[in-house]
Amino acid sequence: MTQVVATTPGLFPLPDWAKDELSDLKGHQKSDLISGDEGDDVVDAYRRAREEVVALQQDAGLDRIVEGQLRWDDMLAHPLAVHDSVETRGIVRYYDNNNFYREPVVQGELTPDGDVAAELEAASELADDGLQAVLPGPYSLSDLATDEHYGDEAAFLDAVAGFLTGEVEQFPDVETLFLLEPSLVENAPADGQDERASEAIDAVASATDADVVAHTYWGAIEEKVYAHLMDADVDAIGFDLVSDHDQNVYNVQEYGTKDDVALGVVDGQNTLVESPETIRDRVDWFEQQTNTTYDTVYATANTELFYLPVNKFEAKLESLANATDLAVEA
Repeated sequence: MTQVVATTPGLFPLPDWAKDELSDLKGHQKSDLISGDEGDDVVDAYRRAREEVVALQQDAGLDRIVEGQLRWDDMLAHPLAVHDSVETRGIVRYYDNNNFYREPVVQGELTPDGDVAAELEAASELADDGLQAVLPGPYSLSDLATDEHYGDEAAFLDAVAGFLTGEVEQFPDVETLFLLEPSLVENAPADGQDERASEAIDAVASATDADVVAHTYWGAIEEKVYAHLMDADVDAIGFDLVSDHDQNVYNVQEYGTKDDVALGVVDGQNTLVESPETIRDRVDWFEQQTNTTYDTVYATANTELFYLPVNKFEAKLESLANATDLAVEA
């Protein structure tokens, strides 16, 4: 019988009070923030916001609890944007939507700095069960960045993978790690690069004993890229059923998948709130179409959730958790 696990890919919207408070604080501490040094008041505001979103997940009944990534103003580019060897430059469109991030330009060695690990340590004090880490996958992070140090595309991807691996090695104990890889869809790697991307994901996944999900979204991966991704030693691959359910099902029918899967069954960019029954139906449909009973299905939003108003975000968390209850009763 399939175990359905309710979770999210993280990157939550800031609580409304925190958005207002941090906007004011950051305006007064602009020079500190540019240098990467957050003032005590900013740190405290994020601490209180973290406590709120962890409690929100726990109250909703999610099976996996994320830190929330509320500090990630640059979205998936954040781990590089705050690194000492990286200069942030102009504003760049975040994939094909109306969100923007500061371009991270790598100018020196990418040694692990423990930034994400410190966030997880703080979250682990609030959630001792079901903690899930969230990171950009190495291919997507390298795709979002500009290299002015390594000088070679393959070397840069390896360096980004090494940086993320070193970060993962500093994590506290987590049950699951979601590696977010939208660039595998949005800017598919070319021949040769697709194999290197898979090897980079494998390297990061190998740094932890947690269950690792390579979560892809905003469509379906090209067949050749998917076939290489299957070679990575991850526990599950994520499929965005909201954006392209047919091609994702075809990839699984044609090339198979892991014993576990992550299914993007809730729209992370649309305010329409899916019912628990709809979520459960989408999970059941995928199993029927692929003629497989999976060990674990991670029922999740297809994308990060920072696009949503806070009230819709909260409602979607509750629907995901309640869909898991339906799965237990079925």
